[in-house]
Amino acid sequence: MGCKTTGMPIEQNHRIENDEENPKVEKTQYQKLVEKLIYLSHTRLDITYVVSVVSKFMHDPREKHLHAVNRIIQYLKSSPGKGLLFKKGEKLSMKVYTNVNYAGSIVDRRSTTSYCMFLDDNLVTWWSKKQNVVARSSAEAEFRTMAQGVCELLWMKIILDDLKIKYEAPTGLACGNKSAINIANNPVQHDRTKHVEID
Repeated sequence: MGCKTTGMPIEQNHRIENDEENPKVEKTQYQKLVEKLIYLSHTRLDITYVVSVVSKFMHDPREKHLHAVNRIIQYLKSSPGKGLLFKKGEKLSMKVYTNVNYAGSIVDRRSTTSYCMFLDDNLVTWWSKKQNVVARSSAEAEFRTMAQGVCELLWMKIILDDLKIKYEAPTGLACGNKSAINIANNPVQHDRTKHVEID
């Protein structure tokens, strides 16, 4: 309760990685803190990304990892009223926004896929995960992310069907990479992208 507050849960352009020279901290205490933050991140979207970053080091936490966890706690203290607001719209719409951090991991150069899904203007699902392979281009990484977004749209349509809500309108998929959009729209280019053919 007596800690200082901060306006951001993580530093911009952070570089948190394994550091053997940094002193170790008590593993059990670190794991308990991160587990509580993981639970809290289900309703606090604003800390989801940074919690995923600090949870990577639960097996061997170092002092700078604990500093990052403490910064999240300082941020939570400064923003107790933040949360998710759901409101009813006039006509049901469904849209997914996708983004990728191309080769963002300084450890293994893999990209991080992320997307968020909206029903009307309500955020209902979000996801952020490191991709399984190293992408050769930003278009490839973005195309894989778009494929995950489409899977999420299809899953949500199944959920709505189970709830007896018929959704017949088109769904939206937003992406910021022009090359990936061109690949998706032009079947002629599919022959040039055999390495992402499954997506």
